[in-house]
Amino acid sequence: MHAITKSGWVEVITGSMFSGKTEELLRRLRRAEIAGQSVAVFKPAVDDRYGEATIGSHNGRQWEATVVENEGEGVWEIDDRLNGEEVVAVDEANFFTRELVDVCEALAADGRRVVVSGTDQTFRAEPFEPLPQLMALAEYVDKLQAICTVCGEPASRNQRLIDGDPAHADDPTILVGAEESYEARCRNCHTLRSD
Repeated sequence: MHAITKSGWVEVITGSMFSGKTEELLRRLRRAEIAGQSVAVFKPAVDDRYGEATIGSHNGRQWEATVVENEGEGVWEIDDRLNGEEVVAVDEANFFTRELVDVCEALAADGRRVVVSGTDQTFRAEPFEPLPQLMALAEYVDKLQAICTVCGEPASRNQRLIDGDPAHADDPTILVGAEESYEARCRNCHTLRSD
């Protein structure tokens, strides 16, 4: 998919929830492994949906991962925990702070292929840092779409539901969940409560 170069680079896989981001990340990791490349996978401490030391897609596929702190100097643990791996993957990048951008840039400058996956929009359909910044700096960006659960059109938004109703615009940005609290929606079907 991507040219073999002597220098490193950053790839970003983004889109709404249920668009296949983690599945695409896992596919790229399987291909790297088949090619004989060494792989290191990291995930944020805040995301515990699929077990402590794995990343997983909603369809049940998994890969062993190292859990690292998602903020401050803890993000540099990604660099500290490497043992010469050629491919470094970070899942659920939207849960990391801005330091992840600097870590990814340093790893790419060190000649590594860095593959980052995460949603680029909050449930309010606003930019979800640090993904927009990573997208701007990356050599390769793939934005995936899901299917709107209301109308069946391509979906690019994350609809948060609280007890089956749209979330309030003032609710906190981060609330880890799956089908019970989020749906993929298109622009027209995405709603927020403001009452």
